[in-house]
Amino acid sequence: MIASVTLAFPLALLLLPVPLLARLLPMARTPGRSALRVAPGTFAAALPAREGGDRAGQAVLVAAWTALVVALAGPQIAATRELVTASGREILLALDLSGSMLKEDFVLDGAPLSRLEAVKRVAARFVAARQGDRIGLVIFGERAYIAQPPTFDVASVARAIEVAQIGISGRSTAISDGLGLATRRIMGSDATTKVVVLLSDGVDTSGKVQATDVARLAASHGVRVHTIALGPEDLADQPASRDAVDAVALREIAEVGGGTSFRVRSMADLEAMAATLDELEPNPMKRPPLRYWHPLWMWPGGAALGLVVLLAAWRRR
Repeated sequence: MIASVTLAFPLALLLLPVPLLARLLPMARTPGRSALRVAPGTFAAALPAREGGDRAGQAVLVAAWTALVVALAGPQIAATRELVTASGREILLALDLSGSMLKEDFVLDGAPLSRLEAVKRVAARFVAARQGDRIGLVIFGERAYIAQPPTFDVASVARAIEVAQIGISGRSTAISDGLGLATRRIMGSDATTKVVVLLSDGVDTSGKVQATDVARLAASHGVRVHTIALGPEDLADQPASRDAVDAVALREIAEVGGGTSFRVRSMADLEAMAATLDELEPNPMKRPPLRYWHPLWMWPGGAALGLVVLLAAWRRR
């Protein structure tokens, strides 16, 4: 699509006929007596013939004046730019990489999908769209690690999520350790809004500190904790299942942490969760684009200057 050119000061074009009007105005005559009167055309034979040169010079002057007036009119092209500013929000994702995340109980396009792959698809897309937020990634299994320190480079966080593999941090589910590391890391941040998103598909097996106590500590330091319970089976309904998720415990963590708990059993639930989380933590990218103008006056202005310099050089020769 070709951008249209507009004028910032279109009334300046009214100056175009000024030279013609000045030429048509009668010359002012100074009263007085001539010392010597001669007939018209007496000295005409002594002057060199310059009719062709005068016409060329006048054409150059007209072109220079036209270019100058166009420059004064302020030609410009409209453009838009996405307004991306720092939101003042810091988000840490605490991602469960226990062995149960390999279970293929999600379905995408009719094909089975593991819990980890399902989370990767949605979480990476969610993070990549958070331009303006500072985002980090904590992974936990038997132990917890910072996989990506908080950064404005959301693309690098999305890549860290995409390459995350089971076994890096052990195959158990130390929820309290993962939440504790994320909380400790974000508590020292100078962000105005601090958020931890905890995603797990199992039961806390660490037994060192209660995850609800960690969430309470986080809330006392202004950190909001959202939880995502991932998997089709609940521990409350299937206490003997090895792959059941403790949805009740994760809900309590979110309540204590001042956040929201999401129950995800399918890809549709996962997509809906990402959309809802985007509403709870408004995406800084969802702002009207900045409209601005590219000025073009320098081109006709430069042309006018060049024509005047060219004419002066030609007449000097």
